[in-house]
Amino acid sequence: MTERARVVVVGGGIVGCSIAYHLGKLGWRDVLLLEKNELTSGATWHAAGLVGQLRSSRNLTRMLSYSVELYRRLETETGQSTGWAGVGSLRIAASKERMTEIRRTATQARSFGLELHLLGPKEVLDLFPIMNPEGVVGGAFIPSDGYADPASLAHALAKGARQFGITIRRKTTVTGFAVRNRRITHVHTDQGDIECEAVVNAGGMWAREVGRMAGVSVPVCSMEHQYLVTEAIPGLPSNLPTVRDPDGLIYYKPEVDGLVMGGFEPNPVPWGVKGIPTGFHQQLLEPNFEQFEILSEAAIHRTPCLKEAGIRKLINGPDGYSPDGNYILGKAPELANFFVAAGMNCFGIAGGGGVGKALAEWIVGGAPEYDLWPLDIRRFSKHASSTRYIVERTAEHYTRHYTIHWPGEESESCRKIRCSPLYPLLAAKRAVFGEKAGWERASWFAPEGMEPVETLSFDYPNWFEPVGNEHRAVRERVGIIDMSSFGKIEARGPRAFESLQYLVAGDLNKPVGSLTYTQLLNERGGIECDLTVARIAEDHFYLVTGTAFLTHDLDWIRDHLPSEESVLVQDVTSARAVIGLWGPDARRVLEKVTDQDVSNGSFPFAQCRELTIGCAPVLALRVTYVGELGWELHVPMESAVEVYEELRGAGEEFGMIDFGYRALDSMRLEKGYRYWSADITPEYNPYEAGLGFCVALNKGDFLGREALVRAKAAGIQRRLCLFTIDTPLRLQGGETIFREGKVLGTVTSGGYGYSIEKTIAYGYLPLAEAGHSEYQIEAYCEPHPAVRHDRVLYDPERRKVLA
Repeated sequence: MTERARVVVVGGGIVGCSIAYHLGKLGWRDVLLLEKNELTSGATWHAAGLVGQLRSSRNLTRMLSYSVELYRRLETETGQSTGWAGVGSLRIAASKERMTEIRRTATQARSFGLELHLLGPKEVLDLFPIMNPEGVVGGAFIPSDGYADPASLAHALAKGARQFGITIRRKTTVTGFAVRNRRITHVHTDQGDIECEAVVNAGGMWAREVGRMAGVSVPVCSMEHQYLVTEAIPGLPSNLPTVRDPDGLIYYKPEVDGLVMGGFEPNPVPWGVKGIPTGFHQQLLEPNFEQFEILSEAAIHRTPCLKEAGIRKLINGPDGYSPDGNYILGKAPELANFFVAAGMNCFGIAGGGGVGKALAEWIVGGAPEYDLWPLDIRRFSKHASSTRYIVERTAEHYTRHYTIHWPGEESESCRKIRCSPLYPLLAAKRAVFGEKAGWERASWFAPEGMEPVETLSFDYPNWFEPVGNEHRAVRERVGIIDMSSFGKIEARGPRAFESLQYLVAGDLNKPVGSLTYTQLLNERGGIECDLTVARIAEDHFYLVTGTAFLTHDLDWIRDHLPSEESVLVQDVTSARAVIGLWGPDARRVLEKVTDQDVSNGSFPFAQCRELTIGCAPVLALRVTYVGELGWELHVPMESAVEVYEELRGAGEEFGMIDFGYRALDSMRLEKGYRYWSADITPEYNPYEAGLGFCVALNKGDFLGREALVRAKAAGIQRRLCLFTIDTPLRLQGGETIFREGKVLGTVTSGGYGYSIEKTIAYGYLPLAEAGHSEYQIEAYCEPHPAVRHDRVLYDPERRKVLA
């Protein structure tokens, strides 16, 4: 047994082999891959092997496209067969709504640079002539998709890894880890201990168990997944593509002279919930014909030849799935050197190449080539470690694998697990709640006579008018919103200022009581965090970040503190509720409930101080995310109801309204406020994002400063631009921005601005193309005239629409 390795990769499936291969490709030879049985003996060997590239995320699509690029050349490079067949993929639409969804993905494909052809019913039949065309309204074909033999592919990656000098040890079981100062120091195995600098958990369906050994939560649940393999079908065309019929919940793959057919049934079966049985290697589960019946009926309807075809076998093989249907990748927040690549969700073969490349880059360089936030393990909060949540939410998303993905559709399982004290009061006021990071948050309020349930539509649904009323009430009078889900972090101690001053791009050297809106940057100058910092005392800082970003931001801060000595950084989210009070009459409301002076002269913008409302102590932050006068009121959780009721009572004479996050988003779009993970990400620096005013280059050294100095000297090559479209159009991000037929960029975020009565969109353009006024934005394959603006669209000081 090797006694030391720079990196230990746990798991010998396609993902583990790909990570080892790509570490070797980057020049790291001192890598050890451990597999407790034989390579591919988990889920890889029985995978169906379909490889599709297009996903809702641009960077996930890029990652899967890299997989295809790798699979095309891997056999030549290693001499090992991969079974790659670039036959293309066909997606069938059997409903009007499905075709609308396909048109949306076609627009995304154009944005992402992926070739896709929209098809009519006859063209679909030409590509899939064994199909019963009944109900088919169209489809889409991606010629560069295909399929591979999973086991052969994994062995080719393993062979490539060995050629780079990587060591692979089979029949070696990991039994635990030694941890010191948030770092793995040794991997314990049944063959001895291995000293290491980093560990990668590529354990597949065992990933949760491997994570537990290290004290790391990996929310993966195994689900039974079945597909059948037919005997030879007479007259079957030899040039069939892979086919997905999502309205039937089924997929097909050519298999010698027959077909593979599987799918995602609406009543999935979790497996191994209390742990994978000992000795489960290269095994299948018993076929469940009754479970498979709904899929076989759909397949016989769509491809009648299956009714007479012989069935060679029905494969029932478990695989690891995640609670949101996306991969789980990256460095775990619990430890500084423990990486995860799990939750492949039945498209691990498609992602195997790209996942391996991304993880290798993460380990070697500290980050992947592309921002992969939708896949980052730090997107999960602590509640996601519970077995109940993992199983129920994973099962729900399994059933949605092929259902229509409606804009704004919410999960239904495991709700009401994180609620602010105001939840029952808002529910009684007909709030319609959305969920983020486990928190219930009011999205909008249904008026009397309307059922407080959100309808699903690709157009604006039933909430369009109620949200508009909330928006206008805040702009014209005053509104109140529960924002208790905000992430809250405290940093205190003798070196708190020095440490945070190094981490942030802004300048915190301000008097006690100051607020600073700032970004935390990586070494490339990219934006890793976007938050507000309140200086409570000389050595005490209070940081406020977005609901979904707490785990990520806390981990980033802890990992990059220049010294952890004399600085205490802790999550205090659950200690305080947050009530947002905004609108022209916000000060008049606040003056009625506190005896402190809240005039502009005494309490100006970007300041914080302690107030008393009723009998409750309140930390008031003079800040806004809607562009109106107001405050974030941070209140002890136990006092939230009292403060809310005091404010509501005082606001009655001013026509105060409760408003939700949909109105909030509309107002932030009008004022040009950025949203991290969409408008600003680690791929963009503050100058490109229009946030140069937040950078204090002259304050001294800080993380990312050198990159910003170089960027400023060289000049930016792209910038975030603001557009409007005259008609209401529901944008989701990923829409194509083009001019004179040339694709220039992609919409990062968008929505409707009720004050300006136009659709708003943001997106990055090359600097050379960013000086025009007229563009087009394509959504659902339809181009819409768009106007670019040089300034924000609404000025609350003058109550004036600037668009």
